[in-house]
Amino acid sequence: MEARELLEALTVAERLKDTTRHCYTSKGRHESVAEHSWMMTLMAFFMKNEFPEADINKIIQMCIIHDLGECFTGDIPTFAKTKEHEDREESLLSDWIKLLPESTRNEMINLYKEMEERQTLEAKIYKAIDSLEALIQHNFSDISTWSENEYELNLTYADDRVRFSEYLSVLREEIRKDTIEKIALG
Repeated sequence: MEARELLEALTVAERLKDTTRHCYTSKGRHESVAEHSWMMTLMAFFMKNEFPEADINKIIQMCIIHDLGECFTGDIPTFAKTKEHEDREESLLSDWIKLLPESTRNEMINLYKEMEERQTLEAKIYKAIDSLEALIQHNFSDISTWSENEYELNLTYADDRVRFSEYLSVLREEIRKDTIEKIALG
């Protein structure tokens, strides 16, 4: 990627630093989408030895790019996101990707396709991390920031996304234990 193309791409991606998510940090401010992606990437790095057969670099790439569409639409919590929201985000992201240099464009298109299909081990791990990171962040935040439906979501969300892995299933159960403790102390 040429220098000017890189700067133009970063101008768009930088928006995620100021795009807030529904989640809060442990100190009480809204988390940014960029922070969510960073924590996911760190999780993938920390888990690499649990999945020696997986391409960790591909998982990290998926974690880094997965929410780039929110540069254009902002973050919409999973429980509020509709098909129309998803279609709009996908369309705007696709329009932007078409402007990228061919090799980058093709790589991103292939990664997004793999992420959407969720058939490969890497795509399954990425999606589990995406879901689990949100639950972990909720447990880090003050319970007063939780919406009514998040009590149930933090107890049940992502169970289906971790079933393929004993390690991720154990991690999900530990997150659930933290949630139960947090609610009890409420």
